[in-house]
Amino acid sequence: MRRRQFLKIAGTSGVILAATGIGAGAFIATRSPTRAMAPWNQAGSLYQDPMRNALSYAVLAPNPHNRQPWMVELKSESEAVLRCDLERLLPATDPFDRQIVIGLGCFIELFSLAANHLGFRADVDVFPDGAPEDRLDQRPIAALRLTADTGTVPDPLFAFALNRRTNRNAYDLGRPVSDQHLSAIKKIAGPGVLVDGVNRGPLLEKLRELTRLAMRGEFNHPTAHQESVGLMRIGKAEIEASPDGIYLGGPLLEGLSLLGMISRDQLADPASDAFRFGLDMADEQSNTAMGFVWISTRGNARNAQLAAGRAYMRQALQVEASGLAMQPLSQALQEYAAMQPYYDEAHGLLTRGPDERVQMLARIGFADAVKPAPRWPLSTRIKTA
Repeated sequence: MRRRQFLKIAGTSGVILAATGIGAGAFIATRSPTRAMAPWNQAGSLYQDPMRNALSYAVLAPNPHNRQPWMVELKSESEAVLRCDLERLLPATDPFDRQIVIGLGCFIELFSLAANHLGFRADVDVFPDGAPEDRLDQRPIAALRLTADTGTVPDPLFAFALNRRTNRNAYDLGRPVSDQHLSAIKKIAGPGVLVDGVNRGPLLEKLRELTRLAMRGEFNHPTAHQESVGLMRIGKAEIEASPDGIYLGGPLLEGLSLLGMISRDQLADPASDAFRFGLDMADEQSNTAMGFVWISTRGNARNAQLAAGRAYMRQALQVEASGLAMQPLSQALQEYAAMQPYYDEAHGLLTRGPDERVQMLARIGFADAVKPAPRWPLSTRIKTA
């Protein structure tokens, strides 16, 4: 009901905008943050040297809160060092930087796939100076090297790299995820990585409820929720100024912002309609999950986290190849104290041994298509030696 009320009010926004001298048609037509989406169109075409070319794809990798935590030091046209930008951590919801490392693993995998597509072998030496334990530091995440290789066979999954999306829409309850779809996703793994999933039955219902309650737990935790609110970019101008974080764009949300109905203060206030609207949308995401897939590792070492990220990148491409939609719902896997009951339940449901660690949990289904997420240009994510 609350969502319908919001949409009813939003339906009048064109009249209000027109009354203030803003033509509704012109407003809608100019709300796309074109500059923030440009890296999706530039991948593979803007650079001549192989390293920048492969990196132009890698910056499109999925990552937590769209923080884009990578910083690449170029050594030459064939060598580089990947580090974490320590200004892009998530201390409230990711206190040990585990999710950030998973995002960096996604980056490495997409870089490697792009290199193969371009006719190069990618050699990746992870944590060459040792792996940081509790928190990330300035030590390299990986040393990257490209070698021309005429025998390289491109991975067919790479064909879906520019179409991959995180889809937060409601999923179609009338379209089940087939066993064949689930089987194809479960085959995407790697050394030391376990991939599993469910598309029906009691476990599906339990995971719908677990992810719903865990998300509500995060919404109602002031520090954790404020971390997300602080990273929200509302409207075209904010998105283009900072093309990272959680983007709230499009004519509907920007119109509501102009009308004073959505602001960061309101989104942070549990008594506001904007906060409750966001909570309702989060409930809808869990309740319309038509399946779940998860990635686990033996232990929780940094190498295992990177491997989980590489597997998630491949999983996301397989989902796209299957015509499905996917969205991470991993709040129950986070390590801050308020998540402990959900963490324990998730591991009780999804693991088969005490040393197994669930690294990623995502819902799958069929949904309306969404646009790509904003990205910083590659030029802002690299520096020369």
